[in-house]
Amino acid sequence: MNRRQFLSTTVFSTLAAAGTSRALALEAGLEYVKNIGLQLYTLRNEIAKDAAATLKAVADAGYKQGEMYGFPNCDAIVKAARDCGLALHSSHFEWDTAVAPKDAGFSDFMRIVEKAKATDLTHLVIPYLKPEQRATLDDYRKVADNASKAAAKAKEAGIQLSYHNHAFEFEPKEGEKTGFDVFVDGFSPDMHFELDTFWVKVGGVDPVALIRKLSGRVSQLHLKDLKEGIKTPNFGSVPADAFQELGDGTIPQAPLLAAAKDAGVKHCHVEQDQSPDPLSSIRQSIAWLNKL
Repeated sequence: MNRRQFLSTTVFSTLAAAGTSRALALEAGLEYVKNIGLQLYTLRNEIAKDAAATLKAVADAGYKQGEMYGFPNCDAIVKAARDCGLALHSSHFEWDTAVAPKDAGFSDFMRIVEKAKATDLTHLVIPYLKPEQRATLDDYRKVADNASKAAAKAKEAGIQLSYHNHAFEFEPKEGEKTGFDVFVDGFSPDMHFELDTFWVKVGGVDPVALIRKLSGRVSQLHLKDLKEGIKTPNFGSVPADAFQELGDGTIPQAPLLAAAKDAGVKHCHVEQDQSPDPLSSIRQSIAWLNKL
């Protein structure tokens, strides 16, 4: 074999091996599809009218778990989920109890943790920050400190506390440092992230690269798709039609699933913040995932 043949063979073998590796990673990532969740906030209006019928529709569509919102005020959702066999592992909750506690013992947060444990939840998620909780990097540092303390308390009860991002955390502030940078540096090992891949992208960051960078620190993902033509980064609001069903936008989902598996992500949830027909949207998204 001459040098040219050797180099060609070596390059081909390397590419083939890389392709095989990616295929294996994606195959592993498809485990998320088999156990796919839905962030139930997608159907907030429908749930307010009829929780039982709405969650049955979620289960009938093929979703295996639901992620709640507004915990601990979720009794109707918990009952409806149990009646239709939809698993509940995670919920967004009243976040001030963790990031702006009224006392050093985090008493309000601990009551939420106790109810979460009684509900058999394993994850609680800080879903948002008020503008006054994120105006400066020092505000973010305060959030990181309190969230880390709350995470240690939740861990004692067997519950993982995480933070769900939007785009505003990626806005450069003093010295070009971002709030998200503060969280990466300031969260304790007990405190994890729930990465919303849509908002990561809107914030001007590659979600696959971020998942890999934070390997071992991402507990869950929100899977969404972003309409073509939406300018990024955008640290404000986006139009309602920016939220697209999976496969209809610009965010490749398969690499996200592969990266999630490599990074030790526990659960993935479909979410669509805005839709003219949310039930049709969630059915379309899961049908697309099942074709991967």
